[in-house]
Amino acid sequence: MSTQIPPIDADVGLLGLRSVLVSSLPAALLTDAGPDRYTVEAVFTRRPDHEEVAGILGNETRTFLTDRGYSTIELKVSDRRLEIANTNLEELRDGLGGILGELLADISIRVKSQRVIATARSQLAAELEQDRATAVVRLAESVVFSVPSERPNPARVDEGQPNSWEEEGGAAARGRIA
Repeated sequence: MSTQIPPIDADVGLLGLRSVLVSSLPAALLTDAGPDRYTVEAVFTRRPDHEEVAGILGNETRTFLTDRGYSTIELKVSDRRLEIANTNLEELRDGLGGILGELLADISIRVKSQRVIATARSQLAAELEQDRATAVVRLAESVVFSVPSERPNPARVDEGQPNSWEEEGGAAARGRIA
C-alpha cells in the first residue's frame, strides 16, 4: 500500500493547552485604554500533528464553539501555539478555556481512533494479500507437467465409441436392402 499511516505513539498524550503566553497579551490590558476583546495565545501541551491542526481549523470546530455560545471566537494554529481571537482572559477563565480543552481532547481522540482503524485495515489488507500470494504459490506448485503413468491407448479410445457414420447413410446399412 502506498498510503503512509503515521505511527501511533501510546506515550503521546491528548492534545491540550498548557498556559497563556503572557508576552503576547496587549500591553494596555486592564487599563482604561485596554481592549475588551483581543487575541490570546495559549501554548499547546505538545506540537499538534497535521490531522489535529485540520480538526482545529475545520467546520466541526466552528459548529462546536457556536453551539456552546462562542460564535465570534476564531482559532488559528501557529507552531506550538493556539491563537484564540475575539476573546479575553475573563471569558477563557469563566468557561471558554474548559471548552477549548474539551475540543482539543475530542479532536485528539478522534485522530488517534482513525489511526488505529487505518492501521488495523492496513494490517488486515497485508495479511489478506499474503494469504492470496501463498494460495497462488500453492496452486502454481500443484501444476504437473510430467506424463501420467496411466495413459489411455488412443486406439482403444476409438473402439469404444460408436461409428457416427453408420446412421448417416454413408455406409451400407446392416440388415437393410437398398
